[in-house]
This record gives sequence, structure tokens and C-alpha cells, in this order.
Amino acid sequence: MAKKLYVGNLSYSSDEAELQNLFSQYGEVTSVNIITDKMTGRARGFGFVEMATEEGAQAAIQATNGMELRGRQLRVNEALEQNRDRGNRSRGHGGFGGGGYRDRY
Repeated sequence: MAKKLYVGNLSYSSDEAELQNLFSQYGEVTSVNIITDKMTGRARGFGFVEMATEEGAQAAIQATNGMELRGRQLRVNEALEQNRDRGNRSRGHGGFGGGGYRDRY
């Protein structure tokens, strides 16, 4: 079963091909996604790599977590499963209260 990894503290000049090359040394990589800012298109310094197997994912974590890449020390761990399905997140009860000032009129 595929395992998604979080890769943090990336250099802003790192690209998906570079991560594909790095992580493919430890197993089959099924996808690579570097997160970019919607407004500027610039990399945000983190991304996700999906490995085909649990064994490949664990080998990649052990080998790359703390590794220096382009002058930055990578942070690599398993991605949280709760982020996979964003549509089912509960919404907080923030914002404005309900009509307290209307009672005076």
C-alpha cells in the first residue's frame, strides 16, 4: 500500500524532479508534489512524496530525515492521514456572535 511522506524545510529552489531522484533510491516513488503559494507561484518550502510500499517509505524516512539538501536540513516523516480528505473536516464556530446589539432597538 502506498505511503505519503511529508518533506519539510526544502530549499525554495528545489523541484519535483530533484525529490523524485532522491527518494527513488529507497523505493518506487508514485508521486511528488511541492506545495506552492497560489498568489506568487513560489515554492512554500515543503512538499509530499508518495512511496509505493511501506518498506520503501520507512527506508526513505530513515535515510533522508536530517539529510542536508541545498544547504537545508530536511525534515521527513509520515504525512498525517487526516489531511487526505479535507472535505470532511469539522468547521470551527468562529466569527461574529448572533445579534447581541439588535436587542437594544
